Amino acid sequence: MTTGRAEIVVAAPVIAAVAAHAAANTPGVVRLEPGVRGLLNTFVRAGRQRWTDTDPAPADGVRIQHTQAGLVVSADITIAAGGQAAAIGHAVQQQITRAVLDHTGQKVDRVCVCIIDIAGQQP
Repeated sequence: MTTGRAEIVVAAPVIAAVAAHAAANTPGVVRLEPGVRGLLNTFVRAGRQRWTDTDPAPADGVRIQHTQAGLVVSADITIAAGGQAAAIGHAVQQQITRAVLDHTGQKVDRVCVCIIDIAGQQP
């Protein structure tokens, strides 16, 4: 009798959705910024949703890349005015790394955070 070993693969859109949720819920983050690529993905996702009658988790503003070094997560965010950009960026990195490992079992090699905008105070 041979004992086989099962391999579990978590798809990039699932990892992106987990990372997006973690980033969006980090204190100081106002929203994720989808950018041009994210807007295109939104249209594709909307079409797929209509075709398959599913509702995939949002992952706009987050990109996943599998490299030889490991999993690389990139997040584009807008932060609140008055917050320390470096501290918020570091917190986003930690939250994404922890959430992806906890929810998918995937170890993140690197998290790149790009602060696209700072949301000003409303008058």
